[in-house]
Amino acid sequence: MENMMDALVKEKPCTGFVLKKVPIPEVGINDVLIKVHKTSICGTDVHIYNWDQWAQKNVKVGIIVGHEYVGEVADFGKGVTGFEIGERVSGEGHIVCGHCRNCRAGNGQWCENTIGVGVQRDGAFAEYICIPASNVIKIDPRYDEEVVSFFDAFGNATHTSLLFDVVGEDVLITGAGPIGIMSAAICRQNGARNIVVTDLNDFRLDLAKKMGATKTINIKRENIEDCHKELRMREGFDVGLEMSGSASALESMIKNMRNGGKIALLGIQSKPSEMNFNKIIFKGLTLVGVYGRRMYETWYKMQTMIDIGLDLTPLITHRYSYREFDKGFEAMNSGLSGKVVLDWRK
Repeated sequence: MENMMDALVKEKPCTGFVLKKVPIPEVGINDVLIKVHKTSICGTDVHIYNWDQWAQKNVKVGIIVGHEYVGEVADFGKGVTGFEIGERVSGEGHIVCGHCRNCRAGNGQWCENTIGVGVQRDGAFAEYICIPASNVIKIDPRYDEEVVSFFDAFGNATHTSLLFDVVGEDVLITGAGPIGIMSAAICRQNGARNIVVTDLNDFRLDLAKKMGATKTINIKRENIEDCHKELRMREGFDVGLEMSGSASALESMIKNMRNGGKIALLGIQSKPSEMNFNKIIFKGLTLVGVYGRRMYETWYKMQTMIDIGLDLTPLITHRYSYREFDKGFEAMNSGLSGKVVLDWRK
């Protein structure tokens, strides 16, 4: 095996990445080396590519980026058992300490010492990635590799969408990014009555409709309240999934919830916002923040939903060789895309 590989590196504190040769990671005693087949571009990667305010505060220059991927086991350390060379795998992107209260209670997703793959440590936009064996997820070879390449994001959608019971419920999703669109598909498969998705982007609202939304609303032209009668809703939405990070979207969601409704918050707001807590109090709403995936229960639920027919392939709109990565980020920045997949074997 050559000791050098291609990788996308955040080499300078400015827009863009650099494709360069870097050393293949060394394999520690409890590590697994994964040969990357395909990766998917996440919104976080776009923040880092654009070098926005969030990226400047959270990302170290010189890091290999990326955290959504699928590949095969290429090597593993002497302390690793249960894996075979050539097995198809992906990986949980949060490296946790294993020692804090939450980790020891089986709630690693809340570990206060979390290190993010492709954010605080070298990531997957490379020919190889090395992660602890405990983070490696075996993947059934029957699954479409392109879909598996964004299982990390699918996990965010799954964790958020299934936080509350959606069977027979009316669900409001604010934000039609890829995760919001996947959430519509998940809620549809899991028995929601109505699924309403809001956004400003008609292209992505159309994708949400194809993926299972009952109704989509471009809030530049319509009000959420106007759909209540059309969908035979008497009191408001039962479950809200806030995916946009927009303060105004959250405010409109709270307004349109029924008394006793439940809201899962995944969207990260770019700046502090004011909130009328009296509305939350008097409506008796439950608001829960969601970060990443449940480790590792979410991964099992994701694969089970694929097994029983959930089809995420319509969400893939662009495919490129990794050498054409700039085209991929251009598509993401345009807003006229779903998931963008990069092939690392071309």
